[in-house]
Amino acid sequence: MKHFGISKRLLSYFQFNESKRAEEIIERLRRGERVALVTDAGSPGISNPGERVVKAAWKAGCRVEPVPGACALVAALTASGLPTDEFHFIGFLPRKSGQRRNKLEALRTFSGTLVLYESPYRLEKLLAELKDFFPNRNVVLARELTKKFEEFLRGTPAELMETAKGRLLKGEFVVLVDNSQPANPTGREDARVNP
Repeated sequence: MKHFGISKRLLSYFQFNESKRAEEIIERLRRGERVALVTDAGSPGISNPGERVVKAAWKAGCRVEPVPGACALVAALTASGLPTDEFHFIGFLPRKSGQRRNKLEALRTFSGTLVLYESPYRLEKLLAELKDFFPNRNVVLARELTKKFEEFLRGTPAELMETAKGRLLKGEFVVLVDNSQPANPTGREDARVNP
């Protein structure tokens, strides 16, 4: 906003004040004001606050207009080289180990490319879990998308664990798993096919 010389009142909107702020924003819209929901990284509502206020706006009969912009999900998927005809966006996995493992187990039967977000602090843990649940799948790690140090790393979970050793991996990650041939009903995973 500074770059374009836009000077407007800013209102913080985050996970812990969403409910209160959503009510305030809807009241502003009812008074005829225009409100823009923006984030400093990513797209509002995609693993960022926004879904609640958009739902409330529609329910209140207010118009909602999307303005396409940077979205790590779409950028990573389109540049990954993995199938894009069917994908499942999971966002961040639960923090608790049991819940994470249950979610990954359920995802084994989903067909298409699985897309997750992960912090650099939990990346090694995620790769170890992917090694357990998707050992032979092609995985892409995308980080720092559309920035100077953008990087795509490819391989099986075990190969990526080796690549990550001794490297300081910074930035938020988009993790993509080629599950276009999901595990069969017995849970056995067939050998992967490299592109």
